[in-house]
Order: sequence, then structure tokens, then C-alpha cells
Amino acid sequence: VNLQFSCLHVTPGSTRAIFGLRGVGLSAVISYKAAGASRIIVIDIKSEKFTKARALAAIDCLDPRDLDKPIQEIIVEMTNGGVDFAFECVGGTKIMHNSRLGSMYIIGVNIGDNRLSVSAVELITGRTLNGTSFGGLKGIDSVQKLAADYKNKKFDLDALVSHTLAFDKVNEAFDLMYQGKR
Repeated sequence: VNLQFSCLHVTPGSTRAIFGLRGVGLSAVISYKAAGASRIIVIDIKSEKFTKARALAAIDCLDPRDLDKPIQEIIVEMTNGGVDFAFECVGGTKIMHNSRLGSMYIIGVNIGDNRLSVSAVELITGRTLNGTSFGGLKGIDSVQKLAADYKNKKFDLDALVSHTLAFDKVNEAFDLMYQGKR
């Protein structure tokens, strides 16, 4: 798990919206808290994930199905203009398309059809789309630092552990992960 997300421009006092609260999304919450983000808004369709997100530092938790307006309108109203950055951790192209006039970082990709179409007009009016794998870090250079930071309690990965299984139950572990039971 990469908790640095060095390419994502986390700055003290910034606001973030995170779409998706599985391992990557929750890791993003931990990273942004550690980097000093002032407001972290999380969005997921499984509201049972909000308890953990709040414990990790999420300020606002939204289930789009419970809202009477599109999520992007709600976020603009909540933040008086929008978040500094939105992070798509699900692989949902609809979320990517709704990133208007801002910066969207694609972190999650669904298996299957994950094509994204963007018009030139969307780009020249201010939208930026970026993608990242391993947070923009090079594993060979960064794993030791991440391990040392974890050991020195700079962040809490234990909050991401939901099950502990013996190695011979690895298939069961993957089943739990694919079912979103983390």
C-alpha cells in the first residue's frame, strides 16, 4: 500500500474528495491526513464503510444514492466552489466524466471496459486528468521509506486490516477482498 501518493500534490490546508473506500481509497484518506489536508470528503455507495473512514480522518461521508442532486453539485455547495483535487479509486468512468474544471486523479481501474473518452473542449476549459500507479513512486526507492514510516508510526496501516487468515486460506482472502469485505 502506497501512502505517500507523491504525484498527487497533497498540500497542507487543501480539500480532497475521494471516490471509493476500499483499500486504495482508505489509504488515500490516511495519506491526506498525514499530509495536512484540511477537509477530506469521501464518497461511496456502501455507507457501512463510513465508520472506518471517519475514524481515519474523513470529515464528510456521502452516499450518492441518498442525495437529491448530482454528487458534484453537492460537493461544490459543501465547499463553496469545489475541492482542490478529486481522486477516483473505483474505476468508474462516470465519475471521471463528472470531474469538471478541476483535477481528477484516476487511481482505480475496473476490469473490463475501462475506456474513457475526453473531448478537447473539456481539456481546454480547465479539466486535467491524471493517472497513477503506486502513487507515482518507484517501488525500489520507496518501499524501505514506507516501511520505516510505518514502523515509526507515521501512519496506521492496521486500520486497513479487517481479516487475518492463515496462508492456506489465501483463496478465501481473495474472495473476501473481491466481495468488498475488508
